[in-house]
Amino acid sequence: MGDQQKDADAIPFEAFVGFKRVKGNPIFALQPPQWAAATHAIVVDEADGSHPVVHYIWCKREHTVRWLLMHATAPAGDPADITQDPRNPILVPSEQGFDDQGVEYPFPFLNPADGKYYMYYRGKGERTPEQTGLLVSDGDLGEWTRVQSTPVIPAEHAYEADGATHPSVAIEDDTIHIIYTGKATRSNQDGLTLCHATAPTGNPAEVTKDPANPVFTGSGQAWDSRAVRETELFKGPQYFHILYGGYDGEVWRIGHVRTRDFRTFEPNPHNPIFTPSSDPNAWDCDGVLTAQIFEIGDTYYMLYAGKKGQEWQTGLAYNARALES
Repeated sequence: MGDQQKDADAIPFEAFVGFKRVKGNPIFALQPPQWAAATHAIVVDEADGSHPVVHYIWCKREHTVRWLLMHATAPAGDPADITQDPRNPILVPSEQGFDDQGVEYPFPFLNPADGKYYMYYRGKGERTPEQTGLLVSDGDLGEWTRVQSTPVIPAEHAYEADGATHPSVAIEDDTIHIIYTGKATRSNQDGLTLCHATAPTGNPAEVTKDPANPVFTGSGQAWDSRAVRETELFKGPQYFHILYGGYDGEVWRIGHVRTRDFRTFEPNPHNPIFTPSSDPNAWDCDGVLTAQIFEIGDTYYMLYAGKKGQEWQTGLAYNARALES
């Protein structure tokens, strides 16, 4: 298949533009100074054949800056109709280890190799940088166990001296592609970049970092010139689509690029594709991040974190465009 035909089969840039906020936002919120953020979703067909269910893993930041993992569900017909899991929190920091201060930014996915659900997540230790851990579930998405007590993506290089963190996943054949934020902010105030790694579906803990890391540092435009972070993968028929937070030194906005090889990145000509609310009293007027896309029928839904003042909460937006050209 030639490049021209591949591009004709690709999800067009326009499909990632024009998201509208749902009524009732934010869908996850806590009273300040607490946060309800870093939310991710997975749509699961129930075993009894009933309608699909949206499972949300969201994060509670306590006033002590301690992060906990929470679980909630909603019917696919109304993803904003949230029911909280009575077992919350479903995961708390370990007693000691790389994640003894916070567990956050979970990305759940179904592994076709063994039929189990896995979840890469950000772990923060009291005396260690942010690093990525791995959880596994046999199917109850309110019950997770640590695959190992050590990080699967450790902070070990200069570009990630302060964090190998905020993971997102897409599966292609027998390979798990992971993008994560490389954090080196002590030596460089704006040292936040997009990094790439892979793991075999047969062993999601066996992660290999891309020797070209960091693979993306921004589009070259002013709006994301200072930093990129909290990158999210969405697999299309021809491209990996990446939504990411871009920073100009004052405000975080959401942009979109696409790539086939994690070397060359094509920016959406409409970037940034999602921006803070123009209403100065809105809950998301001061910044937006963490734009995970999931699809239900012919609609894209986008989870995102919105900021007002110093607090981040979780909202939902939708785009009813056809997914393919």
